[in-house]
Amino acid sequence: MGAADGLRGSLKAHGPGTRRRRTRYAPYGPPFEPYGRPWLSVPADTLARMALTTSPEAPLPVGDVSRLIGGWIDRLGAVWVEGQITQLSRRPGAGVVFLTLRDPSHDISVSVTCFRQVFDRIADVVTEGARVVVLAKPEWYAPRGQLSLRATEIRPVGIGELLVRLEQLKKSLAAEGLFALDRKKPLPFLPQLIGLVSGRASAAERDVLENARRRWPAVRFEVRNTAVQGVHAVNQVVQAVQELDALPEVDVIVVARGGGSVEDLLPFSDEALIRAVAACRTPVVSAIGHEPDSPLLDLVADFRASTPTDAAKKVVPDVGEELDRVQGLRDRALRTVRGLIDREERGLAHALGRSSMERPQRMVDEREAEVDALVGRSRRVLGHLLDRADSELAHTRARVVALSPAATLERGYAVLQRPDGHVVRSPADAGAPGEELRARVSEGEFTVRVAE
Repeated sequence: MGAADGLRGSLKAHGPGTRRRRTRYAPYGPPFEPYGRPWLSVPADTLARMALTTSPEAPLPVGDVSRLIGGWIDRLGAVWVEGQITQLSRRPGAGVVFLTLRDPSHDISVSVTCFRQVFDRIADVVTEGARVVVLAKPEWYAPRGQLSLRATEIRPVGIGELLVRLEQLKKSLAAEGLFALDRKKPLPFLPQLIGLVSGRASAAERDVLENARRRWPAVRFEVRNTAVQGVHAVNQVVQAVQELDALPEVDVIVVARGGGSVEDLLPFSDEALIRAVAACRTPVVSAIGHEPDSPLLDLVADFRASTPTDAAKKVVPDVGEELDRVQGLRDRALRTVRGLIDREERGLAHALGRSSMERPQRMVDEREAEVDALVGRSRRVLGHLLDRADSELAHTRARVVALSPAATLERGYAVLQRPDGHVVRSPADAGAPGEELRARVSEGEFTVRVAE
């Protein structure tokens, strides 16, 4: 029997009309039957035409078969698919993200593509190995004969979904500025009273108390035991933090809890607790879990400790280290003072070694001789100045006397003056005959009369 006869017999056995056939493609993943419904519906007349037009002598080309398969797959609607991401490719600048979904129970994988905007919604919490639920439409790539899924929505499953909600809350609180560094308060150097919020008789409480007292035996604690997981944890922790913050003698508050799963640490990422810690006037230290654990309380707290033990080390100083530091400072101060004294002693010894310090009166004697020399010099200079001034005065006086009219009169001359005081310089100035004139000589004066 030929292939056409076999296919024709199969069609007769199932009857006319639309034939629903469940098909499994092992290389491309499990059949798409998420709700138990057949995933492929092919009209019987199409199969009949294919069967009638193909034979060993007239087979269909591979490209035609691939296009026909693509046409059947295009009829499928979108389906929800669950699987584990085993390969993830996000090329920089590319608008499409490629990933592979794997069914661990059947060891079957299928390729998935989606636009970058679809994947960016969950990119912060989804990595390789995460389980997701994908809303996707099957697609057939005819040139390669490859089946893939085009995803329009991706949702994390279990922990992934929880991390998505936490990431959204983190972004919302960060936008309000609750995680800003400028609002962080510094821790006191030596707190007088430490507030501690932890589980009753827990390992975290014991670690904080023992390590803090081992470092500084005089430290005091105000402890509030609360539930650290479960439905009542958030309210009790918030109430304890607010009570400790209201006590003025509490210098710092430590919120401590041991490690646990993401679900166990959920209370320390609750929005109510985050806002209560942000409103505290007292510095708050977050000591939740181990180093990899990072609840939102770590971001809003003024200081994040990797473990409860680390919180004890950061809150109080170590008395031994502080004593060593004090001793070191004392030694440093002593060396500084001794160095200063030694330097001044050397300077004093150098000063005392000078000749002026051996005979201090020598300096006075030298200055006395200088003063005597200056006094003698000043006297000589002043005498010379007085002698020269006296000589100049005598010469000036002699010249004045020589030029004086009195000196001329002493030589026998006389000065005739009219009654009005004018000096007679010519006979015409003598006036009329009989007029009296005054004649001045060196010893006095007398009156004369003009004869002619």
